[in-house]
Amino acid sequence: MTERKPPGVSFESWTDKQIRDAEARGDFARLPGAGKPLPADVEQPYDELWWVKRKMAREGLTVLPPTLALRKEAEDALAAALRAPSEGAARRIIEAVNPKIRDMMFRPPPGPPLGLKPYDVDEVVRHWRAARSAADEEHPDG
Repeated sequence: MTERKPPGVSFESWTDKQIRDAEARGDFARLPGAGKPLPADVEQPYDELWWVKRKMAREGLTVLPPTLALRKEAEDALAAALRAPSEGAARRIIEAVNPKIRDMMFRPPPGPPLGLKPYDVDEVVRHWRAARSAADEEHPDG
């Protein structure tokens, strides 16, 4: 659109004419996103880092402060230990995360406090045994 608005024509009618002419030429046909719903975040206030957040979401990346990342890792490790196929596997999972927790306790990085202490491996294994025996009683055949 390179032509200028003629004098004496209102902006509204001139703009409407430009749109009608473009539609007649087919300029709006086959545009990317045609017929698709608007993104869910269209109502959100403008965020300068929108493209970074969208890229990270597309790539499945998250950035957490070190203490929150370790807290998540510890929770995942505990859940994995309770689902472990053997007592030895449960012990290895917990013994692998405990040194990280100890390190973070004694050398805290900036950010929110960790709020965790190392797991008691024997206590986790007791829970593992209890869950395993309950599952065996529930399903004695298999």
